[in-house]
Amino acid sequence: MIARLQYISQEPHLENIQLACEAGCDWIQIRAKNLNFDQYVWLAEQAKMISDRHNAKLIVNDSIQVAIEVKAYGVHLGKKDLDLAEARKLVGNKLIIGGSTNSLEDILEAADKGVDYLGLGPFRYTTTKTDLNAVLGLEGMAKIMNEVQKRNIKIPIVAIGGIQVSDIVALKKIGIYGVAVSGLITSAKDKKQIVNDIMNSFEL
Repeated sequence: MIARLQYISQEPHLENIQLACEAGCDWIQIRAKNLNFDQYVWLAEQAKMISDRHNAKLIVNDSIQVAIEVKAYGVHLGKKDLDLAEARKLVGNKLIIGGSTNSLEDILEAADKGVDYLGLGPFRYTTTKTDLNAVLGLEGMAKIMNEVQKRNIKIPIVAIGGIQVSDIVALKKIGIYGVAVSGLITSAKDKKQIVNDIMNSFEL
């Protein structure tokens, strides 16, 4: 089961993952850039211990090798990472695999490669990522989701990029399955309230 709410970590990763888990996030994606393999493994192992204590699922961003090493629940791969079909061949059904997309073409290309879910974005400008693709906005996402539904693609699609609680009802209306957020939870004074508000918005 893919979570409706995915938290993507920011530095300090372990502290923020701990706080997100305490607030009720049960799907944690650790995204740590500029680390070598051993450093990333160590960090992901610590993150998995935190996640396990809170019955949360850990997804490793970018590195399938790290995900395998720490026995994570899954891996999320960007367009410049290992090909999604190759990733599926490598792990079979042992890991959940997510992929990043920015267009209908990306989604169509990824759909036949054995992914479990896709991230679509950015929804709006965000300072969390430095290598941003073109910002889609609600209108851009609505056009893409309309085409996805016409083609009967059933893969859960998760919106990402600068999303606020007030955006969620509209995103759900156009067919978005869930949201991946980082700064929204990291910077929130009352993280539990934000998590509750997000989940309640999906139930409206």
